[in-house]
Amino acid sequence: MDEINKKLTSLTSGENIEIDIFQSNHEGEIVEKIQSSVNEVDVIIINPAAFTHYSIAIRDAVAAIKNPVIEVHLSNIYKREEFRQKSVIAPVAYGQISGFGPESYFLALSAAIKMIKG
Repeated sequence: MDEINKKLTSLTSGENIEIDIFQSNHEGEIVEKIQSSVNEVDVIIINPAAFTHYSIAIRDAVAAIKNPVIEVHLSNIYKREEFRQKSVIAPVAYGQISGFGPESYFLALSAAIKMIKG
């Protein structure tokens, strides 16, 4: 993740865009970050990891904000075990990118930049 984060930061340097990178294994911290981001960011890119499949709290936080949220996964969740193929986040997200490894994050960032710049 450190390498991905460094590249994400470098990709925004010439775009006059600031990114805030946050990681937590605690559902409540993720919910609080989403809620506190409402007036602070234009777009949220999130990899909910295992929370993808069952976190109604994260889903509700995403649904409650007006900011576009892009759900990202390194692997293609639809090629994994059946229980991993369901995302409770996707129906309330602006979009989802999965299955491209680290490139998933860069594709999401590209989409976010286009959304911000129009």
